[in-house]
Amino acid sequence: MDIMETRSSDVKFILGNHAVAEGAVTAGCRFFAGYPITPASEIAERISEMMPELGGRFIQMEDELGSIYATIGASLAGVKAMTATASAGYNYMQEGIGYAVATETPIVIVDVMRLRGDEQPTQADIMQARWSASGDHEMIVLAPSSVQELFDYTIEAFNLAEKYRNPVIVLSEMTLSLMRENIRMPDPGEVEIVNRKRPDVPPEEFLPFDGGEDGVPPMSSFGDGYRVLYTLNPHDKRGMITGDLDVYDELYRRITGKIRRAVDDIVRYEKFYMDDADIAV
Repeated sequence: MDIMETRSSDVKFILGNHAVAEGAVTAGCRFFAGYPITPASEIAERISEMMPELGGRFIQMEDELGSIYATIGASLAGVKAMTATASAGYNYMQEGIGYAVATETPIVIVDVMRLRGDEQPTQADIMQARWSASGDHEMIVLAPSSVQELFDYTIEAFNLAEKYRNPVIVLSEMTLSLMRENIRMPDPGEVEIVNRKRPDVPPEEFLPFDGGEDGVPPMSSFGDGYRVLYTLNPHDKRGMITGDLDVYDELYRRITGKIRRAVDDIVRYEKFYMDDADIAV
């Protein structure tokens, strides 16, 4: 029996980093690539134990650059994929994140924020998470504030990545990642799971970067008969590299627009004591 079928609704006293791993596999993650770094290593440790039982794959890479590109490659092959790191390692991943934006590759990156040269909590990566990838882009960043939200938002990160074909950052931090709290883990059937759109036309008719009305193209997988070039360079709807500025403009208006138009679906917030407020920050 699949171990996911044996997971019942329960309250567990769990480490924040382990909640991330539990949320990932609940969302359907079946590939993880990462490199050890405090205070994120427990995510990799826990998920390395779970993947063999789920028929998934775990690989410890030689560094963070290898980790982000291995994660992208797994997603392009059709698997829900994730990596996790801390602030110093997140620096190294920026080029890969920019590539994932340009190629519209759905992946999840967990960044456990810490001081650059020391293992102390901080929120210093907030601007980097939002803006640092190269090129024109919109980034989806979820910022949990509890161990329960680490579990819930990791699931949501995969759903948003798959729905909008965009990398999604789960922005944790050291105190939260190493804290233990009670969380409720729902039955698998209670959890909404989103999967990427697939092509509904034969390979010869497929335009891999034609976004349609919502701006999000369907996505084929390596090995299923569709030939797609995934390039960082400006490309047309077929994926062919072009220097045509009009094509470039249309491409990046679509890539940024599919996120901007969906802001009401993406943004999560709670309101408290708002009855007499004219402005809220």
